[in-house]
Amino acid sequence: MRDLAPMASLPASPSEPHDERPPPTAHDICRGVTRLLAAHRMAPVPEVSLANGRRADVVAIAGGGEIWIVEIKSSIEDFRADHKWPEYRGFCDRLFFAVGPAFPRDSLPDDTGLIVADRYGGEVVHNAAMHRLPGARRKAVTLRVLHAAALRLQAATDPEARRL
Repeated sequence: MRDLAPMASLPASPSEPHDERPPPTAHDICRGVTRLLAAHRMAPVPEVSLANGRRADVVAIAGGGEIWIVEIKSSIEDFRADHKWPEYRGFCDRLFFAVGPAFPRDSLPDDTGLIVADRYGGEVVHNAAMHRLPGARRKAVTLRVLHAAALRLQAATDPEARRL
């Protein structure tokens, strides 16, 4: 998959002029990430439970089947307290962190991708390395994402329906 082009003009570093808006929350970053991915014809699904019991913040599937996991970090404290993110690698082709514009980017691992986002959109600052999933794992992750998305669509279109 080709690198995604920037969707919005976000500050390149925290040393640029200060933005008076409050820092984006995880919800705001998620919204910007899903907008970015959808604009590039990927199908993003927030909060997907993986087979290892972890919950990925966003899983996105490209038309060709490539799977991305995006781990959202709204603060440096959030990043430092999280030791589970390496467990996502076995469930995606590319692993990204998504952060707000003022996040100290040099704190993030070099071997992951980086998305900078706010509630209005985002951009891929650098792409993640490709680690192709084996076919059986790709199918299992794809089915899990499809199932989660279908259940959410059903709940949104018919909130009174009972789940069996």
